[in-house]
Amino acid sequence: MNATAPRDDQSQAGIRLARPDVGAEELEAVAEVIASGQLTMGPKVAELEAALRTAVGTAHAVAVSSGTAALHLAMLALRVGPGDEVLVPAYTFPATANAVELCGARAVLVDVDPDTFDVDVARVAEAVTPRTRAVLAVHLFGRPVDWEALQTAVPQEVALVEDAAGALGARYRGQPCGALGLLACLSFHPRKIVTTGEGGAVTTDEEELADAVRRLRHHGIAARGDVDIAEPGFNYRLPDLLCAIGIPQVERLEELLAARERVAAWYTERLEHLVLTPAAAEGDRHGWQAYVVQLDRRDEALAGLRAAGIEAQIGTYAVNRLSAYRDRGSFPGADRAFARALALPFAASLSEDDVDRVCSALRRFV
Repeated sequence: MNATAPRDDQSQAGIRLARPDVGAEELEAVAEVIASGQLTMGPKVAELEAALRTAVGTAHAVAVSSGTAALHLAMLALRVGPGDEVLVPAYTFPATANAVELCGARAVLVDVDPDTFDVDVARVAEAVTPRTRAVLAVHLFGRPVDWEALQTAVPQEVALVEDAAGALGARYRGQPCGALGLLACLSFHPRKIVTTGEGGAVTTDEEELADAVRRLRHHGIAARGDVDIAEPGFNYRLPDLLCAIGIPQVERLEELLAARERVAAWYTERLEHLVLTPAAAEGDRHGWQAYVVQLDRRDEALAGLRAAGIEAQIGTYAVNRLSAYRDRGSFPGADRAFARALALPFAASLSEDDVDRVCSALRRFV
């Protein structure tokens, strides 16, 4: 038997859908936390939050256990509850709508522009009712929403909240995503540009909202020396062990985004005349959480890429097609996006040869 260990490379194992950019620096940071014996509720939480404040440019950043927890706590901090409505794109990961429903409010689905994937701002304006408390605007896959148009589409009393789960590093007209809304929600899932394994954060300039998120992530306990719970909360804390993984990545956010921009450019150069390729609006910077193209033979292409050893995935979900939300109406833009969107392998470590191989396999279906 050949005892030689297999090489950990793309050519033998196929091309993965995503690969977090972690290495020796993250390993050293984790080892430091383990050696300290303080795996949670320690100094690394504050260190990650400080790095996020710098990266996003908000007064506050509160680390939590997931992007979904961030969405849930953002809604609760705004006192969204029974009888309220929150507008949510019909094409997004279901956590966006779920967070609203888990507060007892109703997620009102709004159709999207099927070419950009972002919410159709004109339809947002049409969907506002006296019950509308907030809009959860998703910068889907890292493409910034037209924030100025969104601001003019709703009354001033309606809170604008960013689902910036895939948009850390993205910019709308020079301003960082995560600093546009009253609150913003980040995710550090392994497919995101910065990862902690699982994790998230809420960013805001409003001290009262940040304090509410801090209390609610820690059982409702206010950080003031004594222990009192004015209202029950959750255990949505992010442990130091995971924060340690994310800190060095936030510090090199610009480097990671530049690497993803390079890979995205390789894809666009090869595919822009064959399929609909992603891009930010002029003057904006894409966050490149994923590289998602659109083509008519999506399902055939998905099966063909997988058969060739290339991991691929649908873009995300048409929420209106899920059983919990099938009573919310008709959304042709979301349906079209769902049927045509294909997420290609995408990571900072992807080589140009890998991109060539993916594009060569994809051309058979366009």
